[in-house]
Amino acid sequence: MNTARRQLCIAGLLAAAGAQAQGERRAALVIGNGAYRVGPLKNPVNDAQAVAAQLRMLGFDVMQRENLGLRDMIESFRQFSIAARSAAVRLVFYAGHGVQVKGRNYLLPVDTEIRGEDEMPAKSADLNELLDRLAAIKQGINIFILDACRNNPFSGTEVLGPDGRRLKFRGLAAPGLALVQAPLGSMVAFSTAPGGVALDNPSERNSLYTKHLLAMMQSPGLPIELVFKQVRLGVARETGRAQVPWESSSLTGDFCFKQSAEGACAAQR
Repeated sequence: MNTARRQLCIAGLLAAAGAQAQGERRAALVIGNGAYRVGPLKNPVNDAQAVAAQLRMLGFDVMQRENLGLRDMIESFRQFSIAARSAAVRLVFYAGHGVQVKGRNYLLPVDTEIRGEDEMPAKSADLNELLDRLAAIKQGINIFILDACRNNPFSGTEVLGPDGRRLKFRGLAAPGLALVQAPLGSMVAFSTAPGGVALDNPSERNSLYTKHLLAMMQSPGLPIELVFKQVRLGVARETGRAQVPWESSSLTGDFCFKQSAEGACAAQR
């Protein structure tokens, strides 16, 4: 084989190897919104930082964003949907305020100034649009983790916790985020059930949900369905069932955040 042909063969092998590696990569978009003009939150930025760091250790290419205004939030979704198109696993983690209007879910930028439900589509990020955009990618799996709050921050709602503490909830409008049917090949995980409320956790660095999620993501070989089951049990136990996480899944393959020593539970496409 002459030198020119050898170089072409090597280039082809490298290109194939690069394409395979790209196809197997894990990509994540992590957003923490806490510096709201109304209803500021302590935990979301800390949550985003902790989740981003953990995902990097687990092999994800992470796009990390904090305290986004509407324009930057929409642009982050657009950039991620393009950059992660060829990834085997696409994960979106969001911590901050969220609300549902007429069956659609909206994630709120920190510069939001919403005076009525009719303003919501123009002044917030439509979660359903992002779900649809990533679901249109035929290969790989999509994981959405929403530590989004479910009550009205303008109302100052408080409840009495199981240990006697007064607990302030976070969110925009009752009854919370709408029920979501995960598209094929996707999982959507919520920090609380539809119609429920998510607790803010000002006495600790992370929200209750993210705290339990971080602990379970490091479990070797544990399928994602069991990860979220253990998160649900932990949060429900700690809140006396005042907050019960919930998931909708249409995954068709296996996935573990951390593989076992034998390399089991890789994403199957």
